[in-house]
Amino acid sequence: MLQVAERHALFIDNDTVEPVSGESLPVVDPSDGRVFAQIARAAAADVDRAVRAARRAYDGAGTEPAAGPWGRADASERGRVLRRWADLIDAHREALAAIESRDTGKPLTQARADAQALARYFEFYGGAADKLHGQTIPYRHGYTVLTLREPHGVTGHIIPWNYPMQIFGRSVGAALAAGNACVVKPAEDACLSLLRVAQLGAEAGLPAGALNVVTGLGGEAGQALAEHRGIDHISFTGSPDTGRRVAQAAAAHHCPVTLELGGKSPQLVFADADIEAALPVLVNAIVQNAGQTCSAGSRVLIEASVYHQVVGMLADRFNSLRAGPAHDDLDLGPLVSRRQQQRVWDFLSEAQAGGLDFAAQGVVVDDAPAEGFYQAPVLLADVPPTHRLAQEEIFGPVLAATRFENEAQAVALANGTPYGLVAGLWTRDGARQLRLARQLRAGQVFVNNYGAGGGVELPFGGIGRSGYGREKGFEALYAFTTLKTVALRHG
Repeated sequence: MLQVAERHALFIDNDTVEPVSGESLPVVDPSDGRVFAQIARAAAADVDRAVRAARRAYDGAGTEPAAGPWGRADASERGRVLRRWADLIDAHREALAAIESRDTGKPLTQARADAQALARYFEFYGGAADKLHGQTIPYRHGYTVLTLREPHGVTGHIIPWNYPMQIFGRSVGAALAAGNACVVKPAEDACLSLLRVAQLGAEAGLPAGALNVVTGLGGEAGQALAEHRGIDHISFTGSPDTGRRVAQAAAAHHCPVTLELGGKSPQLVFADADIEAALPVLVNAIVQNAGQTCSAGSRVLIEASVYHQVVGMLADRFNSLRAGPAHDDLDLGPLVSRRQQQRVWDFLSEAQAGGLDFAAQGVVVDDAPAEGFYQAPVLLADVPPTHRLAQEEIFGPVLAATRFENEAQAVALANGTPYGLVAGLWTRDGARQLRLARQLRAGQVFVNNYGAGGGVELPFGGIGRSGYGREKGFEALYAFTTLKTVALRHG
């Protein structure tokens, strides 16, 4: 059994520190419902301490030099630190995966992939740090005009519980590469891996204060971070309702915000698709991480002429899926918490009461602890497009199937929710591929694939209820900088 320290403190100024209150919160193993660790419960005073540490790392201590050790670091040096960090993460990949698996309930195979993705983010942004260039702009005679990309200063990062390492990498990696100092507030349900990753960052050469991690409740530490006037930019991933509150708090001090708020992502399957190739992708897109994925393919829209065939083939696969303890490394693990389990149960109870067709359902293995937060994957057929299960994000392993008659109806159904994060399109028709890719209302469209293996390099974000701004890829570096125009008149 993995041994994890019983009590975890805050990480501020490259040191472990206790919260002002001395209070802690329990950490529960989703596989068996047992408390196995404690995390510090940060309050506003602790967040302020972390922000002040970040400001010293960026601005300096008020004496010469005018910038702190991270604020004055060359871009090439920032890149070297991030690449060393990537190497350390890779060296500790198994240990980090074990921590994340137990903390979140995800199978070990998925946790290993997350640790590998984290290393890749720091490798990518380490290589990009000194390639973030401005431009010169042709202007009137006697002038030279140029643009500079400068860091915001101190950035706040509110990280959710479903992919702590991956979302930390795509957010914090880009912010640090651009030259910002960071304060991170992970979700109280899953933050142990990030505390360890922060320690590895210090080993890699991050100066004190460049990265700070404050654990605690969203309504306390998260709210304090969003409201703090020492924060120059906020990155938030989570629910639309919480994202709205974060944006409102940040707006009080004119702080820009990047929001990634989830989705109700469709996959469109046309009759000419390679259905055998599509099937495992369709299943994995909803089963991965027990459906607790913002970009989960939670709706499958199928052309009427092949609808029964595809639903039948999906049902065969769903009936064979197994959920169990994270360490058993099955198709899916438990949901992250009792609260999340109850949310999924409420949706399924509504589906049952409404007479929806439960076309298939996997199983929870017999030896799974009764106190764990399990939910077998469910395939629902003929879900009306206006039904709540086709409109709202369930965040569980529930796939809703709906048929369409033609392209126009397929696009209308795909675009018929308030979300717009990701869409998948399965067809061999090249003209249709380009035509629909343009018509689908989503930040990412995948044609004859879904997710592209994580795609560290691929800009990610949504529209509508899915949020705004972009993370991942080079676009994230633009989000974590501000553009300055310099006009020189020289005659």
